Amino acid sequence: MMKLSNMVRGLASDAVAKSLIQNWEHDEGTLTFWRASSNFVYAFENKQEKYFLRFSYDQESSIEQITAELEFMEYLKSNDYPCVSPILSVNGKYIETVLKSEGTYFAVVFSSAHGNTLDENITEVQCEDWGRSLASLHQLSKVYEPVSTKRFNWQDILWKIDVMLQAYPDEKEATEELDILTERLQSFPISNTNYGIIHYDFQLDNIFYEENNRVFSVIDFDDAVYSWYALDIVTALDDFLGDDMNLVHSQVKSFLKGYSSVFPLNNEDINQFSYFQRLMKLYRFSKLLWSLEGSEVVDAPKWLDDVKLKFARVRDELRRGF
Repeated sequence: MMKLSNMVRGLASDAVAKSLIQNWEHDEGTLTFWRASSNFVYAFENKQEKYFLRFSYDQESSIEQITAELEFMEYLKSNDYPCVSPILSVNGKYIETVLKSEGTYFAVVFSSAHGNTLDENITEVQCEDWGRSLASLHQLSKVYEPVSTKRFNWQDILWKIDVMLQAYPDEKEATEELDILTERLQSFPISNTNYGIIHYDFQLDNIFYEENNRVFSVIDFDDAVYSWYALDIVTALDDFLGDDMNLVHSQVKSFLKGYSSVFPLNNEDINQFSYFQRLMKLYRFSKLLWSLEGSEVVDAPKWLDDVKLKFARVRDELRRGF
């Protein structure tokens, strides 16, 4: 989740996207905005094939972390895991940069995913396949060794939350929650059977289902982090678990059944779910604080007010949960 002020600048007249796309082969006139969250994403075509340009402001990411992300994706692809591929630019690079007055942007292009997105009406069979897909990723993660830079880990997440909350001393309940979670997470065991690099956003808008072979093709690894595999499960199931950690929800049961068929879960993993849900909510809260900082933008586009209201509403709901 980026600062809204950065989002306004990055989307202004599509100037950044139009500048960056010149580094890749493309069909003129096909560049269109797709979505913006922690990154800007535009769709385009090259020889009538669809691709996606993703770029981020240097305040939001770094070349080292993007490189680590792409290396993990290439490892997954080399082991026949279905995820999208980064595409070389005309300059023979996976990452291109453009310097603007407000700073530097880093860009990557990806192939498009096969299959279709699913919604909350996902069937139990599809949920099993969803869980199986995440477990297969974790099986590969178990033996992954990074080529160069490692991705961030869960301690970096706690550090980011702490830095943000220090700027908001009135958020005492959130700070207390951080202290509780820090102490609790530090007591969790770490081994190659429960910990490794995780996707950390394995939700339905980042996976595409191929009905014929019951396989999910995965996108959006830019949140990948070293943490417990159970955190990946909780993040994926966020829309279905509810605040009461409803593990008997039909979709949740089917997901866990599919997951356990590939990567066994034990009671210790499941007992940690509630703490990971709390971490996920606290991290989201801190990112909303970050995103709303400095969002009083001169000559702001009309959409900004609606987004600010939505973010503020979610922030306030999360605050009441601490």
